[in-house]
Amino acid sequence: MDVRQLKALVTVAEVGSVTRAAELLHLVQPAVTRQIRTLEQELGVPLFERTRQGMRPTEAGAIMADRARRALNELERARAEVQPTPGVVTGIVTVGLLESTTDLLAEPLVSALARDHPGIELRLMTAYSGHLQQWLDDGDLDLTLLYNLAGTPSLNLRPLVRERLWAVAPPSEGLRGDQPVPFVRAAGHPLVMPAAGHALRSLIDGAAGRAAVEMDVVVQTNSMRVQKQLVRAGHGWTILPGLGIAEDVADGTLSAAPLCAPDVWRSIVLGTSRAGRTPPAVDAVARELLHQITSAVDQERWPSAQLHTRAAPTEET
Repeated sequence: MDVRQLKALVTVAEVGSVTRAAELLHLVQPAVTRQIRTLEQELGVPLFERTRQGMRPTEAGAIMADRARRALNELERARAEVQPTPGVVTGIVTVGLLESTTDLLAEPLVSALARDHPGIELRLMTAYSGHLQQWLDDGDLDLTLLYNLAGTPSLNLRPLVRERLWAVAPPSEGLRGDQPVPFVRAAGHPLVMPAAGHALRSLIDGAAGRAAVEMDVVVQTNSMRVQKQLVRAGHGWTILPGLGIAEDVADGTLSAAPLCAPDVWRSIVLGTSRAGRTPPAVDAVARELLHQITSAVDQERWPSAQLHTRAAPTEET
C-alpha cells in the first residue's frame, strides 16, 4: 500500500469515475485501474462496485477512502509544517466557524493571517455546532467555535463569549434593541424555528419551559438564512443570536429585540482536540481568532455579547 494507491482510491471515490480520476491525477486510465486492483488484492475485498452510473464504493471502500483521505491530509500537513525559513510559521490549518459568526470573523481572520503569517494555508468550514464538534472529533478540523458545550473528554474547550438570543420579526412589528421582548410575547406568534435536536432549538425549548408557554411552531429548518427569509415573508417570528441578524436589522429588512423573562444566552467556546501535539500554525490561528473576537466585542460589532472574562452573572437557560 503506497501513497499513489491511496490517492487513486480517494479520487475515484470522490468523482465516481476512473477516467475522471486519471485526468485529475495526470495519469493514464490503466494506471489508476491497476492501482485500485492492486489495493483490492492486498486487502482481499472489493473496494468499488462498477455500475452504469460509475464507480460506487463498497462498504469497505467507503471506510478505506475515509481513512486514506485523513492519512493523505496528515502527510500534506506534515510537509507544510517543515519550515523552510527559521522563525516562519507554516502549515495547513482547518478552522470551523459557526454559521452566525462567518460574516463577522471570516474575512478579518483571513486578512490578518495573510499579513502576519503568509506561510499558513487557512481552510474555513462553516456549519452548526453539532456538525463542527463531530468534525473536530473525527480529526477533520484543527480548531472550531462551538456553543453550549460544557465539557467533553476528547476536547479542550476555552470559554470565549456569551451572547443573548433575540426575538426576530418583520420590520412592521417595530422591535427595538433597547426594548427587550418577554418570551411569552414572542411565543404568542407563529414561530419559524431551528429543527428539533439543534442546539439552538434546545435552548429555546428550555426557555419556553421556564416561561411556562407553548410555542406555535409552523416551520422547522436547519438553515438560519431560511429562518430569516420566512420571517421577512411574513410566516411568523423566529429566535436567533443577535450576531446572526445584526446586518438585517441595520438595513431594515428585519426588526429584533433581546428576549427577557427569561433572558436566553448561548455560550461560545473554542474547541481543540486533546489528542496529539498542537502545531505552531494552529496556535497562531487560535491566537488571531481570539484577537478578532475580542476586538469585535470591544468595538460593539457583536450585539449583546460579553467576553467570558468580563461576563456578569445572568439568568440563562
